[in-house]
Amino acid sequence: MAKPSRIRGKLVRKFGVNVFGNPKYDRLLNRKPYAPGQHGQTRRRRLSNYGVQLQEKQKIKFMYGLLEKQFRNYFTKAEKMSGETGTNLLQILESRLDNIVYRISFAPTRPAARQLVNHGHFLVNDKRVNIPSYILKSGDKIQVREKSKKMDLILDSMKRIKGDIDLPWLELDKGKMQGSFLGMPERDQIDQTIKEQLVVELYSK
Repeated sequence: MAKPSRIRGKLVRKFGVNVFGNPKYDRLLNRKPYAPGQHGQTRRRRLSNYGVQLQEKQKIKFMYGLLEKQFRNYFTKAEKMSGETGTNLLQILESRLDNIVYRISFAPTRPAARQLVNHGHFLVNDKRVNIPSYILKSGDKIQVREKSKKMDLILDSMKRIKGDIDLPWLELDKGKMQGSFLGMPERDQIDQTIKEQLVVELYSK
């Protein structure tokens, strides 16, 4: 059976983007900036429009760690909101608790953030929340539980922060190990490698 790290490495090379956030995959892309497989360096299969759209959807799903049904439900919700469906979708995904834990640097990657949330290491508005898909609202406070403040994974992740976090829609108090979700990010504040319009086109067929 293939190791998970090898599978993830192949996915990163397939998409050409570090969808898992782990720095080791940045190094992998620098070493091997081409598709996996025997002919990865010499052949680039030309995808149809449908193939390009499908691959973009898969990329976003892996990036945020979602199952197909979850992703489709988020898209349906985004469609019903005012504004652009694609931007709405990304804003919903960015406001998930596991993503906020990652963005605010309480965890080194989204998969690690998801595991920490599952194990109940965080409070939202002073209440313990262990649901990674929990959607934060503007003004919500998130903090590391007192019993979890000495965890090496959390401490090591926070050491990566030099000064303030570079995300205007989030706020972090490193000393208290707590932060705030100030509001939905603007589209230009979200990963620019994502082409959400392709997903909108895919689901519009």
